Amino acid sequence: MGNDQRRFGMLALLLALALVLAACGQPAPGTGGTTGGGGATGAGPTPAPAGEPIKIGAIFDLTGATADVGTPYSKGQIAYIDWRNANGGVAGRQLQLISQDYAYEVPRAEELYTQFVTQDRVVVFSGWGTGDTEALKGRISEDQIPFISASYSAELADPAKTPFNFLVAPTYSDQMIIAMKWALEDWKAKGNSDAPKFAYLFNDSPFGRSPLADGTAFAEANGVETPLEVPSPRGATDLTPQLTQIRDFGANYVFLQNVSTPAALAIKNAKSLGLDIQFVCLNWCANELLIKLAGADAEGVVGAIPFDPAAEGARVALEFAKEKGIDYGGADSTFVQGWTAMSILVAGIEKTLADGKELTGENIRNTLQTMGAIDTGGVTQPIVFSDTDHAGAKSLRIFRVENGTWAAITDFISAR
Repeated sequence: MGNDQRRFGMLALLLALALVLAACGQPAPGTGGTTGGGGATGAGPTPAPAGEPIKIGAIFDLTGATADVGTPYSKGQIAYIDWRNANGGVAGRQLQLISQDYAYEVPRAEELYTQFVTQDRVVVFSGWGTGDTEALKGRISEDQIPFISASYSAELADPAKTPFNFLVAPTYSDQMIIAMKWALEDWKAKGNSDAPKFAYLFNDSPFGRSPLADGTAFAEANGVETPLEVPSPRGATDLTPQLTQIRDFGANYVFLQNVSTPAALAIKNAKSLGLDIQFVCLNWCANELLIKLAGADAEGVVGAIPFDPAAEGARVALEFAKEKGIDYGGADSTFVQGWTAMSILVAGIEKTLADGKELTGENIRNTLQTMGAIDTGGVTQPIVFSDTDHAGAKSLRIFRVENGTWAAITDFISAR
């Protein structure tokens, strides 16, 4: 018997032993937070010992500038871990989620990442924001930690630059281009022969700015005047000055790269000013929370939505939440988004074990790159990674708020 066969046989024996112990009533580790200091980075990945809990690190924004969507996303991630553990874990092993709130502060994200990787020895990581994920990308590569973030910055999609970062939705740039494609068709369908005017109202952060350059390049290539860039100040309670700029520019379509609360404020302010503008939300404001906050003023708002909460694959997540009494504020799509992202990260772990390999970051990365299409039950199109492209999805559908709900108005559209 060769070395690989012996290793696989030993792994199988250990997994079988773990299952026997579980059947005899041994306590199974669950999810939970952790506390403590940091430690030096660059220690390198440590394989997860067979039979022990599989540790997953995560940072969430529960109290910072994006907590309105960060909270239901985090609940979706935690719920997936709980659901998976209740259904036998992965290869008979429990998953242990080690997570903390980082309040959307980059230095805190860096501290927690260091702690979870070097002290707690997580094997994979679930991140959140664009600023912190981009700040960590060098260390993620050095530590060889497979990292799926809630940021869809195009800067994270090229494995030649960020070999351990993976995106489970179209990049923000692709989302913007898809939204602009729809806007151009919508403008023509209304009988206009000239070019529309575009404006951005965006979160004043790396997240907000992420798709602007690519969106502008696409707009200009299609005969549209350079879009107006209008940042939305953090914590603003009135966006009338920003909307006045947009009105004076003469924008027909305003693309919102922001989270739900400021986006809803902009929509309500625009209504009170009597502005005739088509708002188009990208991922983080195209959700049920926007409708809840904007009320009747949300009618007609358009959204580029990568994650469909009405899909069959979302049913298990939403039913589990109902069964367990999980309150995610009615933000179905954001809860499902967190659940789905975590399920894809765990799929890489599961396949690595099924292939008889050690749970190292490099092995999990290679698995994700070669395992083929990951089916999300229609929540997204199948997610596919390769060794040359870590943007796992390339298309999405456009939705519109109709009678208080998001209704699909297109088939899947690709930016490519």
